[in-house]
Amino acid sequence: MTTLALDRYDRHFPFFDGTVTLPPGLDLTVLQVGQEGRFRDGSGRHRRMLQNGDFDAAETSFGSYVAAKGQGLPFTAIPVFPRRLFSQGQIYVNAEAGIKSPADLKGRTVGLQSFQTTLAVLAKGDLAADHGVDLRSIKWRVDHLDTLATAGGSGFDIATLPDGTDLASALALGEIDALFFSRTPWARSGPQDKIRRLFEDPRAAEEDYLRRHGYWPIMHILALKEESVAADPRLPRRLLDAFADAARVAAGYLSDPNWSQIMWAKYALDQERAAFDGKSFWTMGVAANRANVECFLGYALDQGLIGRPLEAEALFHPSVLDT
Repeated sequence: MTTLALDRYDRHFPFFDGTVTLPPGLDLTVLQVGQEGRFRDGSGRHRRMLQNGDFDAAETSFGSYVAAKGQGLPFTAIPVFPRRLFSQGQIYVNAEAGIKSPADLKGRTVGLQSFQTTLAVLAKGDLAADHGVDLRSIKWRVDHLDTLATAGGSGFDIATLPDGTDLASALALGEIDALFFSRTPWARSGPQDKIRRLFEDPRAAEEDYLRRHGYWPIMHILALKEESVAADPRLPRRLLDAFADAARVAAGYLSDPNWSQIMWAKYALDQERAAFDGKSFWTMGVAANRANVECFLGYALDQGLIGRPLEAEALFHPSVLDT
């Protein structure tokens, strides 16, 4: 029996309700394990996988997985990417901090969930690459330690915030100037209206990024324990096939215009399909994601998640490199 730990996204419903068609020989126990929140089968999914090896396979932080490969830890992966986000819409600033553009972040204090959080790595890298922001001029203040300890990039000012700090409240109260956050920040205290996005039109900024780069950035990857693969060498390919079938099933949900509780979701879907000629950016496979992976590996090297360059192929099991 193979244990598979996942978040409860719509694309994973086929695993939870049994509508996915599993390849012959793949016997799964699917666990609903949260990262930011506690789900049916617990929380702390990234740490439990990469520190403890609690699962045979798990949806895992891309940043922390790259750090694990840089340290030679006994994990491999398949090119399935269950979570994606652009950085531009996840960069928030205090409305009274005088930050009008990325350049205004120089010398400021910026909050992060952790330095290694994938969204944080992406946002830092994008700001440096696309806007010339000097990352080493910023005071980085993290809510918690990284999933995996790394050497860290030289010259970065990184410190941990006091226990119990609510990042959104710290931003609303002006205790930090900006926040790179993988969720929507809601302050437990302080004025919520003091929180705004850095980019006035984040959708336009994200559309520009997509046109220039051609991909929707990866947040999570499907990691596997090497000992589990050694016990069943066909496991990576079987899991890849299962996720492909789950994607097929999940795509059908959107044919019901009332599937989502969002009233006008159907119109947003129509607009997205029209804008990209029906193309989906939920891509699997090594080839389709190579540019995305290679860009992130460059960011990881600059920020000290890895101590030497890694090739994209190093992240994946040999049996899936032809995808």
